[in-house]
Amino acid sequence: MVLTIRNVTKSYPGQQAETAVLRGVSMDLAAGSSLALTGDSGSGKSTLLHLAAALDHFDSGEIEIDGTRLSSLGDRQRAALRRHKVSLVFQQFNLIPSLDVRKNIALHARLGNRWDEDWGQHLASQLGLSGLLEHYPEQLSGGQQQRVAIARALALRPKLLLADEPTGNLDETASARVMELMLELVRESGTALFLVTHSSAIAQMLDRSLHLQNGLAE
Repeated sequence: MVLTIRNVTKSYPGQQAETAVLRGVSMDLAAGSSLALTGDSGSGKSTLLHLAAALDHFDSGEIEIDGTRLSSLGDRQRAALRRHKVSLVFQQFNLIPSLDVRKNIALHARLGNRWDEDWGQHLASQLGLSGLLEHYPEQLSGGQQQRVAIARALALRPKLLLADEPTGNLDETASARVMELMLELVRESGTALFLVTHSSAIAQMLDRSLHLQNGLAE
């Protein structure tokens, strides 16, 4: 399993008492497979994704990424894990304005010492970016920027791809097309995809889905 989550809990301090967001969530995700996490706003979807990305600490339970227990890692080790094995795609594209498309795509893979020029060109071709490699983010449409963000995430050939509403800024047609391309590339690279979405249509495109409610995944 690329991602294993076991009985994870997470609470945040409040004015009167702590608010429990996750109450014992468990799930598994294998290489080359995809899972959508759905739920109402405030249900803890993004919290769980951030925990799986080693961006935050859980209260109890365990999360393993490619056999490594997150509870055993310090901050530097967590950063190294993200640099080498985990990629993220968010609703906000988070491209570097001063870098052109080519350099934006290569950024994470270069940081992880895993940049492959041929794979990068293949990603650009498959995502319709070959003619835009010398453009800068401000010269791109929203859909184009999202495709650059996806190419950047997959250029690492990560073990785990985490996506939080990755097509939330796109219209329905563009959203479906971008998701189709991302799923094709995920299957091609053998990456495990864990995606948070409000869209039932997007969720149905993935291999399986879980619904988060009252701090538990169903």
